[in-house]
Amino acid sequence: MSRKPLIGINADYRSAQKGVPDLSVIQAGYYDSLIRAGALPIVIPPYPENESLDDNLEQIVSTLDGIVLIGGADLDPRRDGYMLHSSVKLLDERRETFDRFLIEKAVEHRTSLLAIGTGMQLLNVSQGGTLFLHIPEDLPRALPHRDAMDPAHRHGLVVEKDSLMEKVYGEYDIRINSFHHMAVDDVAPGFLVTGRCPDGVVEVIESIREDWFAFGTQFHPESPTATALDFGIFREFVKGVVQRRRKQGVHLREVEEPVFV
Repeated sequence: MSRKPLIGINADYRSAQKGVPDLSVIQAGYYDSLIRAGALPIVIPPYPENESLDDNLEQIVSTLDGIVLIGGADLDPRRDGYMLHSSVKLLDERRETFDRFLIEKAVEHRTSLLAIGTGMQLLNVSQGGTLFLHIPEDLPRALPHRDAMDPAHRHGLVVEKDSLMEKVYGEYDIRINSFHHMAVDDVAPGFLVTGRCPDGVVEVIESIREDWFAFGTQFHPESPTATALDFGIFREFVKGVVQRRRKQGVHLREVEEPVFV
């Protein structure tokens, strides 16, 4: 009997402050989009770093068909050998530490992966790539990629032919949301840039490894500012998860086209 694909989603973490206890949060768009795409999302909290973490992650990841890495604040560049820039707003240390362990385990298992925003940046650096720490300084001729006065700020997207992004967007005039100041610099080995802003800033990377279905978007298809076309990213991800797992002998349910109301 077939079943729906089980997709894990990491969660943000905020340490206690001003009388508010420690908490984990996740935007509903991530799990709602996966549900609409035919998957069963499971939220993975940021487990503390201890002697049981590897065993816990082994058990979790081995039960999943895929993982979505969410966006959030900035990665700590010092963890990758770079100086801290004044513009960086750091992720909580507990979340970043857990996310780095999680992606290592996902790589080990070759678990299908969709990485969004900060998640894509982590995917890139975890596999040997590098980041620009502040677009206005590193790429002064770039278009604005963040507008504090306009949360719905958008810019164009140019996609490569015969890529997953072409499947999603076809030949439409594509405009995507944008709220980032860091960006991919050197692309990790085993990955290809398949979407860029017209100014050249990397917006999409896709794995070219035959044994790993993984890709990342710098923009946010889960956001309220996303379009119906952007939802296709989740649909293609879930389709890819189903196809890969079937090759591994796991019979998952076919993805049905969603009904928008």
